[in-house]
Amino acid sequence: MTELPPAITSALSDAAHPAGRERLFALVYEDMVRIARAQLARNQRGNTLDTRALVNESYLKLERAGFDYANRTHFYATVACAMRQVAIDYARARLAERRGGDIVFVDIDALADQPLPVDAQAEQLLAIDAALHKLAELDARLVKVVELRFFAGLEVKEIAELLGVSEPTIKRDTRAAKAFLQRELARPPH
Repeated sequence: MTELPPAITSALSDAAHPAGRERLFALVYEDMVRIARAQLARNQRGNTLDTRALVNESYLKLERAGFDYANRTHFYATVACAMRQVAIDYARARLAERRGGDIVFVDIDALADQPLPVDAQAEQLLAIDAALHKLAELDARLVKVVELRFFAGLEVKEIAELLGVSEPTIKRDTRAAKAFLQRELARPPH
């Protein structure tokens, strides 16, 4: 995803129309699969949310939200957010099925370079989601960095390019977001 082909740029501008959406989806589908695979590759056994399901559910969320993207940053941030929302919805459904159990807290470092183990860590994923909502109230860019790094699996250089900031800024943002999320996740539940 380091280079965005001109065809994708053109498809993004035409995405408001059904034919443009189909063309865009065909062009970015494999990239979306790569992002989803990065999230789910190391899931524990028994996970029923697979790569293609995550991509397809995310695409449906994108379709319902409308296809109005200012640029590639907006598009890929929206893809990462949609995948995060699908994973959160899935985790909530899994928790509703299980009803109860001890809550296990996760250290934000456990997310680094790891895909999301949605089934086994549904409670943790929901706690992270709640913490991200609190962080968004303070600094929306930090949430974007977390989504692009941990939910979309992008590298620091790619995130810097997408957000139009330097790599050191992304590294600082990552440290700040991690510190905030660790504090939030360490708090006992209400």
